[in-house]
Amino acid sequence: MSSSRYDRAITVFSPDGHLFQVEYAMEAVRKGTVAVGVRGKNVIVLGVEKKATAKLQDARSIRKIVKLDDHICLTFAGLTADSRVLISKALMECQSYRLTVEDSPSVEYISKYIAGIQQRYTQSGGVRPFGISTLIVGFDTDGTPNLYQTDPSGSYSSWKAAAIGRSSKSVSEFLEKNYTDVSDEESIKLAVRALLEIVESGNKNIEIAVIRNKQPIVLLDEQEIDKLVAVVEAEKETQKEQEKSEKQQK
Repeated sequence: MSSSRYDRAITVFSPDGHLFQVEYAMEAVRKGTVAVGVRGKNVIVLGVEKKATAKLQDARSIRKIVKLDDHICLTFAGLTADSRVLISKALMECQSYRLTVEDSPSVEYISKYIAGIQQRYTQSGGVRPFGISTLIVGFDTDGTPNLYQTDPSGSYSSWKAAAIGRSSKSVSEFLEKNYTDVSDEESIKLAVRALLEIVESGNKNIEIAVIRNKQPIVLLDEQEIDKLVAVVEAEKETQKEQEKSEKQQK
């Protein structure tokens, strides 16, 4: 049966149980630039693909990694205009929580709050779903690292490593095969390696944020990313040479 009868309004289910407007929002996420999150033992890493900026455009005005609170960071994939609205609501909630409870909000609380807003926009007339997925990371007061993902449907879940945006399926498979939390350095390199699987022109289009417990959120500069990319590329070449030598020995 044609979907056109059931995708006019977000509050109408199709006979086979689909909400087509929510699925279209998911498609908008899949067309967005890729974002990766990796949770280590003592560090959390966010890596994002940056779109190439025009020569006359100020690159500093375009940020995909946003600080919500002293210990919470967010990135997204999908429609940038939608993200602005959702991020603004999340920032207000973080401040409101501190004012009311006199304590910092947990990562799960903010993830649940953002997912709740996204869910409300899937069952109200006159609105449409947010065309973004988010990765929310940070440390709780007891030092526990957290990485949460939210979707346009309003669902949220905790992950060790996650990817959203274009080619997220292949990046997620790469993370599954290579995930390790042996050291902070390995977690950072894993995020870079995952991005380099699909990002062209390497370090120029990559942004990396490193979050450690009770320390300021650090955005790596271009020189630091250059060094990381060089190390990752060198390790790739070494691995290829080892595989070649093993095949020759066989």
